[in-house]
Amino acid sequence: MHDLVIRGGLVVDGSGGAPVAADVAVRDGLIFAVGEGLGPGREEIDAAGQVVTPGFVDIHTHYDGHATWSSRLAPSSQHGVTTVVTGNCGVGFAPCAPADRQRLIALMEGVEDIPEAVMSAGLPWTWESFGDYLDLLASRQFDMDVATQLPHAPLRLAVMGSRAMAREPATPDDIARMRRLAAEAIAAGALGFSSSRSLNHKASDGSITPTYGAAADELAGIALGLRDAGAGVLQIISDFDEMDAEFAILRRMAGESGRPLSFSLMQVHLAPHRWRELLDRVDQARAEGLDISGQVSGRPVGIMGGFDFSRNPFINCPTYRALMPLPAAERAGIMRRPEVRAAILAEFDAGWPEGQVGPDGRGKLFNLFERFAQVYELADGSGYEPDPAASMAARAEAAGQSAAAFTYDLLLDRGCDTVLFVPAVNFADNSIAAVREMLDHPATILGLGDGGAHCGMICDASLPTYMLTRWVGSGDWPLERAIHALTRRTAMAVGLADRGLLAPGHRADINVIDLAALALPRPQIHFDLPEQGRRIGQDPTGYAATLVAGQVTYRHGQPTGALPGRLVRGAQVPASRH
Repeated sequence: MHDLVIRGGLVVDGSGGAPVAADVAVRDGLIFAVGEGLGPGREEIDAAGQVVTPGFVDIHTHYDGHATWSSRLAPSSQHGVTTVVTGNCGVGFAPCAPADRQRLIALMEGVEDIPEAVMSAGLPWTWESFGDYLDLLASRQFDMDVATQLPHAPLRLAVMGSRAMAREPATPDDIARMRRLAAEAIAAGALGFSSSRSLNHKASDGSITPTYGAAADELAGIALGLRDAGAGVLQIISDFDEMDAEFAILRRMAGESGRPLSFSLMQVHLAPHRWRELLDRVDQARAEGLDISGQVSGRPVGIMGGFDFSRNPFINCPTYRALMPLPAAERAGIMRRPEVRAAILAEFDAGWPEGQVGPDGRGKLFNLFERFAQVYELADGSGYEPDPAASMAARAEAAGQSAAAFTYDLLLDRGCDTVLFVPAVNFADNSIAAVREMLDHPATILGLGDGGAHCGMICDASLPTYMLTRWVGSGDWPLERAIHALTRRTAMAVGLADRGLLAPGHRADINVIDLAALALPRPQIHFDLPEQGRRIGQDPTGYAATLVAGQVTYRHGQPTGALPGRLVRGAQVPASRH
């Protein structure tokens, strides 16, 4: 008798092979058999007319804090994700001495748009070392498995103190200590090490992340800690403004450590061909035996805005800012008053001088929602490749209004539920040609979903569902290619060989999906973080069931109450079936 049998589905096993009609039997949290005519199960799921896939493995998330206060890692767990990797982009909360806690909170707030109040209330701070942090995670239960990486910023701060925040060069002794701590973190169960070299990554006070501009000796020295441990992956984000120098650092880290390295790869609109130059360098590095890959997104990445989001066109208008603390319905009622509307629009038109910091603490260029020719309404998950004729500027002109007035009224007409969208990367010249080429390149892997981060601006954690509705639904990709990219490919990229494949001995992390019903609705704001903090959700339809370690965690989008997810300590191999 099997614990569970999924019957009559179309099995897409994650290997990239063609789908086959088969049953899937589960015992003791593992796949026991895949085939026809399997024996009975204590529980059975009828998957007729549906596809059965491995659970999705998302290697780029920021649930570092969420995993300490919540058992449900939404929105990722609602999109078929059964394993996440946290600790990306060099930010996180361990190691951390008590005196440095607020510094790491401020950094995470600025870099990843997680409100300070949420973290201050939610983080239990029962750790100082990275091993202590893993021990806390190991004591918790989740609706998916959680693996994590050692982030550079807290590591640097733990070793260098205030010198780290001032971005002073690390001394040889500093580097030796960071190398030792990196090796210890891998031995304790970290899946890898991550760092940021992006000027966009700033703390809430505007200070640049302490890892920006770290010398090659420092990064190579930390990477050697992974070589010492004999395990782990490297993850980096960089602006690549000085491409040769930056890529040379990546080559050195991968070459001297012998460990796999991936970096965030996207089409930056101000340098729309840089991604191709980077892939040329990747091809050369791989030809020389270096394991370097690009993490890519499968769609244009954009900022979402609205009256309950972090940003909207009127965020710097004093009259609007005075109303921000009010509940949405009350705020909307006041904003419908003619005199309030006139005041806000007048303040918007007045603006402030270029380069001057606005009331939100940001410069004028930061508020992308003021560029109405690039602002669109996002009605549902099909709107990530918008037509220029549908921009706020174009629609306002057709309506005979100013773009600001048109957008103001549109936001209110939907009862504060209107979602605005500004494609920020991967959509230069209103085209996804670059996305298609990046996805087709053999040295790229899917990533950059950022689940748990950008709580009021971005919801790219819905990428798994988008990959199926957009790329498979349009016929551009065969189903087996998309499933492979979401499962086995990402799992193997970070050393999790025990999952992402429906084969005996592998983890029974499984999705049962009704492709005909699969859809992405309009994003919505949920106030379910600590202190009623907000996050963006995009609750899909079409997931008939999601299983983690053989237990059903979601049925038709609703949690079952099962929490079989655990901390994953380090690289994993398949188990023997019995």
